Amino acid sequence: MTPLRPALTAVALILATAVATPAQAAADPAITIKDGRTQPVFSYADAIREYVYVEAPIDSDADGALDRVRVDIIRPKESGPGLKVPVIIDESPYYDNSGRGSEAERKVYDASGNPVKFPLFYDNFFVPRGYAVLNVDMIGTTRSDGCPDTGGKADVIGGKAVIDWLNGRAKATKADGTEVKADWTTGKAAMIGKSYDGTLANAVAATGVKGLETIVPISAISSWYQYQRSNGMIYSVNYASWLSNVVDTDPDAKCAAVRARLDAEDADETGDFTPFWEERAYDAAKVRASVFAVHTVNDLNVKPDTFSTWWDALAKRGVPRKVWVGQYQHVDPFDFEGRRDLWVDTLHRWFDFWLLGVRNGIMQEPRADVQLTPSQWITQRDWPAPFALPVPLRPSADGQLGLLPARHGTTATFTDTRLSETQMTADLGTAAPGRSAFTTGPLPLDLRLSGTPVVDLRVTLDKPTSNLTALLVDIGEDTRVDWRRGQGISLLTEEDCHGESTAADDSCYRKVVTNLATRPLEIVARGWIDVANRDSLAQGTPLPVGTAAQVRWKTLPQDYVFKKGHRMALVLAGTDATYTSAETATGAAVTVDLARSKITVPLVITEPLTTADVPQNRSQWIGPAEVDLPEPENTFF
Repeated sequence: MTPLRPALTAVALILATAVATPAQAAADPAITIKDGRTQPVFSYADAIREYVYVEAPIDSDADGALDRVRVDIIRPKESGPGLKVPVIIDESPYYDNSGRGSEAERKVYDASGNPVKFPLFYDNFFVPRGYAVLNVDMIGTTRSDGCPDTGGKADVIGGKAVIDWLNGRAKATKADGTEVKADWTTGKAAMIGKSYDGTLANAVAATGVKGLETIVPISAISSWYQYQRSNGMIYSVNYASWLSNVVDTDPDAKCAAVRARLDAEDADETGDFTPFWEERAYDAAKVRASVFAVHTVNDLNVKPDTFSTWWDALAKRGVPRKVWVGQYQHVDPFDFEGRRDLWVDTLHRWFDFWLLGVRNGIMQEPRADVQLTPSQWITQRDWPAPFALPVPLRPSADGQLGLLPARHGTTATFTDTRLSETQMTADLGTAAPGRSAFTTGPLPLDLRLSGTPVVDLRVTLDKPTSNLTALLVDIGEDTRVDWRRGQGISLLTEEDCHGESTAADDSCYRKVVTNLATRPLEIVARGWIDVANRDSLAQGTPLPVGTAAQVRWKTLPQDYVFKKGHRMALVLAGTDATYTSAETATGAAVTVDLARSKITVPLVITEPLTTADVPQNRSQWIGPAEVDLPEPENTFF
């Protein structure tokens, strides 16, 4: 009987193995969908944390070697050839300087250089749900090679190389030089980020790279000219080189030549749109990815025109889109008061749909969420409001702003003087040498501005050019978002959590409250132009002294409700000392032909009209001059 014992033992082992294998397989988690959302079935604590260097096809620091892009990765432990996962990328130049988010989080590494803390909540929330999250150091920053290019080719090509590596089209190595493949991913990627991070998402999407399925640009740039210029007016001198130096924490000498080139090519001496800026204007026609954009209309850092023109171009291209439009300054939607949970859930559903094909109805919902007041948000089918009508408001010699043109031959004159916005809007009922102001009567009902006003002036100068500023102002005391203080929010001590945590990387962030201020007026829309650039951004042309010319330009876009009883004001002035860099004004005398001047404002009536709402003096009526007066009941714009 003894010879049978080894055989029986072998059989027993085989049977045990046969039983254990299915049990083990059943224990392995897989991406799980419930209620149209991926579920947190993967361990965050046990996730793989690693890094690679992706080779980019550029040598931006001219050291004779191709730049390597540092990519910090966190992914489910189970991911690999047997479980391929999609990727969420936040590429940033800020991981070792200003940090990310309202709490300025930076990356943290262990003694071996592996990442142990990933800023923001993306990793905490999405890794347990079956995603990989990649924090990518932009070329020239943190642990990547090269030099920052302030929106130029080097900035863009690094992020594209990462997408290419995820799809087997580029090379990556470990720290020891061993080549590594991304065999754990489906190749489907998203890019997300605020400010520069979101700008990189726009820029990489505009290369048309395959594998980038969606982007979520938050307060992001699409055109660096618009970011730093307005129709020939410069916001900040030598900005490109300054920013390049800020995000580069290497010794100054390393990238000094690149910064010198940025200064030499930025055309600060003219403010013109040159090839330097053309390289930094991203082409929506090449975008393959869907776009979930977020911007705030009071963002005077990344001003909202760089969003609105991108948004319009994407629409013409037929790109699938979604948008949130807020009232804050340069603020992430994670910090919009009362909407944090909704933001995380909406983002979750967006990524699930575009990266995993989950049918959750996200694309059947209204495209736009829009904030109208500190506490009121609405949804609508698009942005700007599709039902807004362009209403021409015309200044007159008596200081009124209405629908009827001024009498032929009437003018207003002011001198191009360097004034702050506070000075421009002080005592609007009195004359001032550096501005002309025009006001409506009290509004008979609420009017919502949704979109971009257009200023159209017939001007004559006594010098070859002048700087011009146009402000559209709401006169009336009200409590509004105080976006000037803390960008519109204050952090509380209480936290809430979104995702899983470790001792080194928690998912909890301080709650926020909206800052409010009660003021007698609000500057709603702003716009600037150098008259020399009236016909072309690429080439300024002096206006012959004494010769009249039509000067037409757009203000920054807005979404804002002028309340019943308030008044609208149009302020025309010269050089803006608040937002432009001009140290001196031209001193030109600006004469405006009032009969041939107007500002066209996209307006929505937010409630029905009755005959009682219609002013007897039609020049004070805020509505299209070309149409008949409204019918008594149920009349809407």
